Amino acid sequence: MTIAFQPPLIARPADLGATLFRQGYAVLGASQLAGLSGVPLSAMLSWCDLWNDLPPDNYLKDGGRYRRRRHSCFVLDGTQVKQAPHRPHWQPLAYNALHGGMQRHFEAMEPSLTQQAHWLQLLGWLGQVADDLKGHRTWYSEAHQFRIDTTDGIGRPTPEGAHRDGVDLVAVFMVGRHGVKGGETRVFEADGPNGQRFTLNEPWSLLLLDDERVIHESTPIQPVDVAGHRDTLVVTLRSGGFQE
Repeated sequence: MTIAFQPPLIARPADLGATLFRQGYAVLGASQLAGLSGVPLSAMLSWCDLWNDLPPDNYLKDGGRYRRRRHSCFVLDGTQVKQAPHRPHWQPLAYNALHGGMQRHFEAMEPSLTQQAHWLQLLGWLGQVADDLKGHRTWYSEAHQFRIDTTDGIGRPTPEGAHRDGVDLVAVFMVGRHGVKGGETRVFEADGPNGQRFTLNEPWSLLLLDDERVIHESTPIQPVDVAGHRDTLVVTLRSGGFQE
């Protein structure tokens, strides 16, 4: 039997900044996210079907077929959010020993999502969270739609293992889980002994990570039903430019 540890939600929306500052991560429930960002939960739930049409990730070095994704980039400056020209995703080997050091070309996210006012509002809110945590800057943001399925009998949300992303802020949105067990989130201090583990289950619950202070991973998923999968949206914010 799989034991699902409950995520440590912040007690009040007003606690978000203090919680991030104190421990390097914070978890929001879907209603808390909607209240803070101003994006109705109904709008976010309406996006979920877009995860049914993600192309396969052909760069998995473990030979797996369990990951599908789309990727787009944005520039955030105050309340201004602009989509950047489409570009490959690149990470240094120091942050991704498995898939770093190479340009990975993924298909762009659908304009039916990225041109929505609510989508731009959600990114703008993440920019405000980053401003509050790090000070006002121009943020270079990469958004990734992921579906991890159980085609191979097991799916690995983080095949690179526990890691940092080489950015300033990471936002992991739980879009949905269907017919799977596992997928436990683990967050550890980058320079200390403390850690936390929990399972994000609620659609559009959110894990925010100060990437300079914590490392994170998600454990593999296994099927408990046909066509089991786990959908997430990962958005990173980085000052100074995109990684290249």
